Amino acid sequence: MKYLNYILILIGAVIAIYAKVGANQNQYILISGIIVLMIGVYRIAKTIPSKNDEQNNNDLH
Repeated sequence: MKYLNYILILIGAVIAIYAKVGANQNQYILISGIIVLMIGVYRIAKTIPSKNDEQNNNDLH
């Protein structure tokens, strides 16, 4: 599952770059690439523990 996040980011970036490079820029392809990219970034970000959670756990003990 971890690699799926990286693949989503890579695919989203490639789609967004491809849509931006073309002479006739298709906005829908660009938007879909950005959405896939952001889904991958969100999935990675939610696995990173919050710094505040660590401080709260130390305060409770």
